[in-house]
Amino acid sequence: MNTNSNSYTIIYASVMVIIVAFLLAFVSSSLKETQNKNVQLDTKKQILSALNIRNVEDVEAAYQEHVKSDMLMEADGTLTENTGAFATSYEKEVKENNRLHVFVCDVDGQTKYVIPVYGAGLWGGIWGYIALNDDKDTVYGTYFSHASETPGLGAEIATEWFQKSFEGKKTLEGEAIALGVVKNGKVEKEEYQVDGISGGTITSVGVDTMLKSCLNNYLKFLTKK
Repeated sequence: MNTNSNSYTIIYASVMVIIVAFLLAFVSSSLKETQNKNVQLDTKKQILSALNIRNVEDVEAAYQEHVKSDMLMEADGTLTENTGAFATSYEKEVKENNRLHVFVCDVDGQTKYVIPVYGAGLWGGIWGYIALNDDKDTVYGTYFSHASETPGLGAEIATEWFQKSFEGKKTLEGEAIALGVVKNGKVEKEEYQVDGISGGTITSVGVDTMLKSCLNNYLKFLTKK
């Protein structure tokens, strides 16, 4: 075959594209299990962070020690054990399967409940976890993260100082979700509210909306005696 002909060039290019596509598909398939495990490990690390258990060397061991059950909330607020796969996208779980997860945990012999939350910030998705004491009302700890918020502004929701400002706050005022974020310097109900981030108003509003929207889904559980 004439290597200088157009036909040769087209055939050669087509063969190379097929080979490269096959190799990429093979590599992607080979790494998928490892990638899934890494996502699960990162999710467990986030749940532990909400329990104020951070910077542990063995995340899996710490998770097994402190997270006793992955539960699902029933319509009446009772919990049943999750017998399905470990979830890492809770928004998808709610939208596609109507599954509301509650992680029942133990920290120093005391029961804690960890609830996933998710929403939207200024530039993209935000998410996190709220850890409550056994009264299902008092915040024990939080963890928040984001996809693309502005560094030094909205991205501050991922910092420990912002997350710790929620500790000790109350979730419920009567039977309504009152935990939230207000404009910086505008806290009126210290028992329920935290200061928003200066210069990160839209992200702060996003966190407030996220908390109220997601926790409201769990109202039957939170108010169940």
